[in-house]
Amino acid sequence: MSEPLSNEAISAITAAVDAAFEDEIAFLQEIVRARSLRGEEAGVQKIIADALRDRAYDVETYGLDVTQLQSHPAYSPATIDYTDTFNVSGRKKSAHGGRSLILNAHVDVVPTANPANWTHPPFAAVREGDWLFGRGAGDMKAGLAANLFAVDAIEAAGFSLKGPLEFQSVIDEEVTGNGTAAAIMNGATADAVLIPEPTDEEVTYANSGVIKFRISVQGVPAHPREPESGLSAIEAAFLVINELKVLEARWNEEKTSHPGFDDLRNPASLNIGTINGGEWPASIPFECRFEGRIGFYPGDAPQDRMASVEQMLKTLGTKDPRLEKANPKLEWIGTCQAGYLLPEGSDAENALAAAHKITSETALKRSIMACYLDAALYVNHCGIPALTYGPLTKNIHGIDECVNLPSLKRVTKTIALFTAAWCGIAQT
Repeated sequence: MSEPLSNEAISAITAAVDAAFEDEIAFLQEIVRARSLRGEEAGVQKIIADALRDRAYDVETYGLDVTQLQSHPAYSPATIDYTDTFNVSGRKKSAHGGRSLILNAHVDVVPTANPANWTHPPFAAVREGDWLFGRGAGDMKAGLAANLFAVDAIEAAGFSLKGPLEFQSVIDEEVTGNGTAAAIMNGATADAVLIPEPTDEEVTYANSGVIKFRISVQGVPAHPREPESGLSAIEAAFLVINELKVLEARWNEEKTSHPGFDDLRNPASLNIGTINGGEWPASIPFECRFEGRIGFYPGDAPQDRMASVEQMLKTLGTKDPRLEKANPKLEWIGTCQAGYLLPEGSDAENALAAAHKITSETALKRSIMACYLDAALYVNHCGIPALTYGPLTKNIHGIDECVNLPSLKRVTKTIALFTAAWCGIAQT
């Protein structure tokens, strides 16, 4: 069980969050302005490593070795070279025998789409009223800032942690999860993990498994004066996508067998994220390629779901004669991981619920996310309870992404109180 915090300790820690909150916002703005698209995370990681050194963490930076990672079940197929980027780990050791904790966050962000469509430039980190705008502000640099300043508040209040703590800033969560996979291979372990993804101050107790794919289809080139003599690869791609939608509908029908998921409209959630095809405006296109993802349920092996997609592609020609010449080629790219389920009533969740109740004066709600979360790697491959809990946001992965600052302050207080109770604290 977690150590109960005295009223004096609670007041001192939450007051320390209040006192440093403008500094926390300024730090969040700094790391949002350090654009960290996939493969470009080195700049923001240097800022974070320096911030940890300034706070007397034992700091380690390390790259991702795909050759080594491929042997671990937490690995997902990589599609970039990780040479120019790295993970950051900051550790605070303790000899007091308290429980250990990992505070994990990712720094990679998704593309912005056309910046002209944003109210403010996507990496300007503009503060407007109760909101801070910017790509990555919500997903999930605000959570990273909350992790950092939560521990600051414990120390500013005059306490040290009785248990060891690891602060992780990882890369490539958005596409593969290989940053956290590398952290696990690097020896990361603890009695609990907290990951402050944007959850609107609810704890995510389950997520969908996710597999990501690239499919290339071929057509038969021809002149547009004789379209019947050819086959458009672009049209063939849409026919394949329609078959994927049939698969999505069938997988969604399974939700009634998975409590909690039956409340979601679309737990399988097929998404086609990119498409590229054709060679010339006045030629029937020969090739088209598209990329996407589809989800499934905790307890299901990703390999079984991948086999279902592969089988569907093999039988396309029997379903639609137009696809007999399409020759679809499938590649697995990015996340190929199972979902996770965190049973209710764990010590870790109870400790988080108690901290949340103090800061928000409401009971902690539990919810499911139909997407990939790094928490799955810790739960499924390490057997560690992983809590996903973070601030209120809007438009993550969209235009005008932003995080709510009053919510961020509450979440920082909650993480601070949870960390103090979980690890235990001693007066310094």
